[in-house]
Amino acid sequence: MPIVSSTAPRTLDGPGPLRPTRAKAGDFPPIAKAYTRVSQVVRESGLLRRAPWFYLAVGTALLLALGGAITGFILLGDTWYQLLIAAALGIIFTQIAFLAHEAAHRQILATGPANDRLARILAGAIGMSYSWWDSKHSRHHSNPNRVGKDPDIEVDTISFLEEDAVEARGFRRMLTKRQGWLFFPLLTLEGLNLHRQSFGHLASREPVRGRWIEIGIIAARFALILVPVFLLLPFGMACAFMGVQLAVFGVYMGASFAPNHKGMPVIAHDAKLDFFTKQVRTSRNIRGGWWATWLMGGLNYQVEHHLFPSMARPHLARARTIVREHCRTLGVPYTETSLWRSYAIVIAYLNRVGLAARDPFECPITAEYRRA
Repeated sequence: MPIVSSTAPRTLDGPGPLRPTRAKAGDFPPIAKAYTRVSQVVRESGLLRRAPWFYLAVGTALLLALGGAITGFILLGDTWYQLLIAAALGIIFTQIAFLAHEAAHRQILATGPANDRLARILAGAIGMSYSWWDSKHSRHHSNPNRVGKDPDIEVDTISFLEEDAVEARGFRRMLTKRQGWLFFPLLTLEGLNLHRQSFGHLASREPVRGRWIEIGIIAARFALILVPVFLLLPFGMACAFMGVQLAVFGVYMGASFAPNHKGMPVIAHDAKLDFFTKQVRTSRNIRGGWWATWLMGGLNYQVEHHLFPSMARPHLARARTIVREHCRTLGVPYTETSLWRSYAIVIAYLNRVGLAARDPFECPITAEYRRA
């Protein structure tokens, strides 16, 4: 069955064409045992072991940063410099989200239940429902970029598939036409969107594991933030404080997750692919070494993370060397690019998808004259 690729990926050999391509699963090399072989090398190299001291150091650093932000908030008082504290909190909350993501993947503690408890606490600390996110993210890992199975490419404000862009109507159609250029401005609302979806999930009639625990943690979180902010700051400044915090959190979160799969091949819902090919061909790594790893919480090694979800962050760089060489031997494209180039690819891809929402009878030249 076909793999539908919205854009050819940028591989180690350089950028591919930007026009849509189609390839048959039969064109790929026979690599049914590829994952078994590479995982054996990774395991023998000791890269699946836990890294407790690393995560203890990260957790301590985040607690100190949070303590510093709270101290700064108290000392600054009634001043617009408080917006700097709000921006700092947006960054700190995103870093906590990275830890919640790693705990959910069993990377931090020794047992699954312990990691689940930690992930639920950390997710609640940033105002997000762990049960909602975990279900969504698990489906994404099982079928990245697969039509009808990956919730991350389902239509929301943004359309990631042309068929969704065609069906856009009204205000959403107007957004879809220019969604590539609007992508980063819209991310300022992503923090609110995450809170909204979490609240909707917890308030639904569906069975939710740990519903009341999550409600309690999230309620306490918002009380600890909103009460001091609106009690100690003038109302307008308090609103601006929360707006900046949410905007920074949303942009940072979206800018960290967007480069991973957007603009990579999209898999037809009935395509038959082996695990190794499916995970590697739909994922994109970001170059940059240690600074990119800290900035993106290890998400810069997206290929390795999808192949070995429980691998601790410090081991991903060494795993990259093994996986990349394995891909080179098998002739499987290994996609890696710079952070800025990845954003350009994402914007171009979303704009191409957005073209489907435009009136097919509209003359581009006439439209240009109208704008002039």
